[in-house]
Amino acid sequence: MSSALGPDAFARMTGVSRETTDRLAGHLDLLRRWQKRINLVGASTLCDPWRRHMLDSAQLAPLIPSGARLADLGSGAGFPGLVLAVLRGGPVHLIESDARKAAFLREAVRATAAPAEVHNDRAESLQLQADVVVARACAPLDRLLGLALPLLAPGGICLFLKGARAGEELDAARAGWRMTVRRHPSRSAADGVVLELGGLRRAG
Repeated sequence: MSSALGPDAFARMTGVSRETTDRLAGHLDLLRRWQKRINLVGASTLCDPWRRHMLDSAQLAPLIPSGARLADLGSGAGFPGLVLAVLRGGPVHLIESDARKAAFLREAVRATAAPAEVHNDRAESLQLQADVVVARACAPLDRLLGLALPLLAPGGICLFLKGARAGEELDAARAGWRMTVRRHPSRSAADGVVLELGGLRRAG
């Protein structure tokens, strides 16, 4: 088992500044405090948060066009959307239907001074246009696509963090969807993958 990733190693791997790392550390400190009251992330992931949460989120940044508007589906504890807002700027829309998690996100946005807006609502009810829709551990791929399509601006892409069953989810989704697919190996998990999906449309 590899040792836990620290903030200095994270900074070297991502090329971010000390100021940015400090802002992300503030996000983690807040997460640990709130985690005692509400379940924001799996407890075991806090043994290696810079890898499991920060690096996992940050790996999407190089795949996002400059100036793109982002929407994060099921943002939860702010991964990946809030991290991306800190790393690359906004606008980033954090979509979270759970009121307690949305309250955490608002406090995390304030603490990190991230250019992000929290929407305590279901994605289906929002009128947003995003160039990139991101998500992690939110829903199976076929359902994610249904949530993402109304939010995507023309020519927009989806970036979804997925695990070992990504191939199965893709096979299932292709029954109802047409899309281009690029797979990027995860930098944070040996069995993980980043799915970059474009040209999204319903089949038939």
